[in-house]
Formats: sequence, structure tokens, C-alpha cells
Amino acid sequence: MKVLVDASVWVDHLRRSHAGLRSLLEDDLVVTHPFVVGELVLGGLSEIARRGLQHLESVEEVTHEEALHFVEMNNIAGRGIGWVDTHLLATSLIGRCRLWTKDRSLAALAQDLRIAYRP
Repeated sequence: MKVLVDASVWVDHLRRSHAGLRSLLEDDLVVTHPFVVGELVLGGLSEIARRGLQHLESVEEVTHEEALHFVEMNNIAGRGIGWVDTHLLATSLIGRCRLWTKDRSLAALAQDLRIAYRP
């Protein structure tokens, strides 16, 4: 199963290589989302790293309306995550991939939805 890797994991990996992420990359199991790339660019991602991320398969994004519906159907409001995180959860659930994050609130929701990836 493919794994959508959150910016929190990428930041850690870019600082010091993470063997688990390296293994997923080698096995072509990592997918990305434009919002993750955007967050990394805003954090000062190097041009070389950005180009590398652009070569990864990108998941199909959910629409604004789908994300709002996802919030309502899964009681996400008030659970400590933001709009980007909501999109990542909805995208992972609809796209049938796992979500790997180091963010506690996001990881807890991914676990509740049974889409959490644990290395």
C-alpha cells in the first residue's frame, strides 16, 4: 500500500536520512500531495529537494467540498488539526493510502480512521 508522507516526516528525513523513508522510496511506495510540497517550500526546501519531490507520484486531491463533507462525516472539527491536515486525511482515506506523520493530533486521527502508517 502507498504511503502519503507528511511534511513533518520529510523535514526530519531531510535533516538526517531516515532509513524507513529511504526504504519506502526505494520500493516506490511514497506518494506526495501538493500541499505537503507547498509546506516544505515555505519552510525553505532546497531546489534540489523540491525537484526530487516532484518526481514522486502525486495523490489525487480532494475538492474543497469533499474536505468539508469529510469534516462533517468524521467529526473532525475541534480535534486539533488544520485545513491542510484535513485534506491529507481525506485524500489518504479516499485514495486508499496510509498517512505517515509525526504530528500527534493528525496521527491520532489517522489511527482512528485506520489509515495511519507506522514505520
